Amino acid sequence: MMNRYLLAAAILVTAFAVSGCTYERSGPVSSHFQDFETEPPKGNRVTVCSAYGCQKQTRVRFGPKEIAEIKALMRKVRKADTPHEERRAVAYAVGWMERYVGRVAGIKDRPGMEFAGSGDPTQQDCVDEATNTTSYLLVLQSNGLLRHHTVGTPFSKGNILRGVKYWPHWTAVLKENKTGTRWAVDSWIYENGENPAIVEANKWYMTDLDNLPKPTG
Repeated sequence: MMNRYLLAAAILVTAFAVSGCTYERSGPVSSHFQDFETEPPKGNRVTVCSAYGCQKQTRVRFGPKEIAEIKALMRKVRKADTPHEERRAVAYAVGWMERYVGRVAGIKDRPGMEFAGSGDPTQQDCVDEATNTTSYLLVLQSNGLLRHHTVGTPFSKGNILRGVKYWPHWTAVLKENKTGTRWAVDSWIYENGENPAIVEANKWYMTDLDNLPKPTG
């Protein structure tokens, strides 16, 4: 079986050779999990990726207590019943879920990318982060916590031909129901447990890895 990290590289090299800068998917969210040979959520149980390219996979369940805490947090954060406020609440929920998973699975992910981190089960690259964040968003969705958005299929931007700073970068996605606007939900930028950046997909990762958005707060 092809190493998942090499699989990620193979997918990207092929895609970017054709598209130049953006790797979009037309299939369902489940296609991402199939590509990286990992399980989508089953109820409130997620399969958490780490070690880069989902080389390490750990099952973690959010029990009734955790789901109740997430619901309470989102109610507290949300100031109005609007898409914008829902995205803010989602950012706090994803940060909370990362901290919980970190304690259970021993993940102490440092911000950004470290090429030496491949194979380290405590570290995550953008494939791991996009996969995990998508799982967390699906848990929120299945528990009725997304009114204004639907979980979208992860995608990637970048241009490998321009060097390491422009390395292809993956993100999870929310799609706003009323407008169809896609929002990148990027948990990779900062250390484990910080709020992800939530940015319009067409404005996300426009330059290079040194110019990424700030956490949503």
